Amino acid sequence: MTADTRHLSNRLAIDGGTPVRSTPLPWELPGAYYIDEEEKRLVNQVIDARSPFRFYGLNAQGMVDRLESEWCSTFGHKHALGVNSGSAALHIALAAFGVGPGDEVLVPGYMWVSCMSAIVRTGAIPRLVDIDGSFCMDPADLERKIGPRSKAVLFVNMSGAMGRNDRIAEICRKHNLRLLEDCAQAIGGSLKGRSAGSFGDIGIYSFQLNKNMTSGEGGLLVTEDEDLYKRCVALHDLGYARTAEGRLDPSDERYQYWGIGSRMSELSGAMALAQMRKVRAITAKMREAKWKIREAIKDIPGIALREIDDPAGDTGPVLITVYPTAEACQRFVEAIRAEGVRGPEGSLTCITMREWGMHWYFNIPSLVKKRSNAKEGFPWTHPANAFATDYSYAKGQLPVCDAMSERAALLTVASVLKDADIDDIIAAFRKVGNAFATYMKAAD
Repeated sequence: MTADTRHLSNRLAIDGGTPVRSTPLPWELPGAYYIDEEEKRLVNQVIDARSPFRFYGLNAQGMVDRLESEWCSTFGHKHALGVNSGSAALHIALAAFGVGPGDEVLVPGYMWVSCMSAIVRTGAIPRLVDIDGSFCMDPADLERKIGPRSKAVLFVNMSGAMGRNDRIAEICRKHNLRLLEDCAQAIGGSLKGRSAGSFGDIGIYSFQLNKNMTSGEGGLLVTEDEDLYKRCVALHDLGYARTAEGRLDPSDERYQYWGIGSRMSELSGAMALAQMRKVRAITAKMREAKWKIREAIKDIPGIALREIDDPAGDTGPVLITVYPTAEACQRFVEAIRAEGVRGPEGSLTCITMREWGMHWYFNIPSLVKKRSNAKEGFPWTHPANAFATDYSYAKGQLPVCDAMSERAALLTVASVLKDADIDDIIAAFRKVGNAFATYMKAAD
């Protein structure tokens, strides 16, 4: 009897049977596992030089410069700019577009809270757009929602894979809208040979601990437009360009702004440089494991899988499954966890999308309640934003987002899964799937 057959014949662990595995799966922190002597070497180089600031120092090492240069040559961009977080990169990009009061930015209902925050802090209004089977923005709903106040589109490559980026870019060109491509969760991804971040006017990335590569905190933005790049340089700093000696240069009137001091340090740059050189190996490992699991479970009755147009461009950190009902989703995930498909205490290895917090628009209290950092309620109360008075962000605005938050589940795919881990995940899915198929057949 094969291991798979043996698992299929057992009672479910949730019903008192023997679980498939008894040890937790690894934490879902892709780049962290690859931190080694190379990161130490580059970080120590900065420390030994006593020069952690990128623009000048006792013996500047140029780590951020090297990161930006290698990023461009690796992923095919003209300009790259290191910043201190992906959240800052979003704000800087929207500010570079000139987004402000009187404007709306179209954004998917499945994203991360930083996306909404960046829009609101510019003084603009978020306009919700639904997702489709790719779990990214639905092009058809985007085109329906474009109106006279639409200024930009914030497209998010969610959960490691790209969506209909080419179609979204085409719509933006047609309607003369700026496109900001959020690639925080899809570093190293691609669609039909084009890198994540190359479809928009600006693309941004995050190097926070959960991302495909990490420097703890940090981020980067890319653009092919020199004018946008220079705006971003000024905005990410203190509002101005810098001289060759690293001093502020206010001489060019085209680039005089109010900056936010979101420069990347040389320490973060050193970490990110080492990690960037490994990111293709990291994503290849996750992609290989994820697609082995996908292929093995794709025919299980009652389970549907996320639509991914270009499997070769998937970075692989998340496997999304969809169930017929919210109840079936909850029961399946609980049964899978009982079989040992779970991570260490505190991890989010195997969860329902109900547990995915502020990735869903209606789970962001400050958005739903239109809260402000200012006592007068800016930007919701700004006269130029009166057009959005009736906009609601309570659950019920986006049918597909609302349904998937109830009926979908995710499994994180660690970058260090062993063959035995993959086999256990497959066995658990098939064991639970077999039991559920029998249950549903009996119920019918």
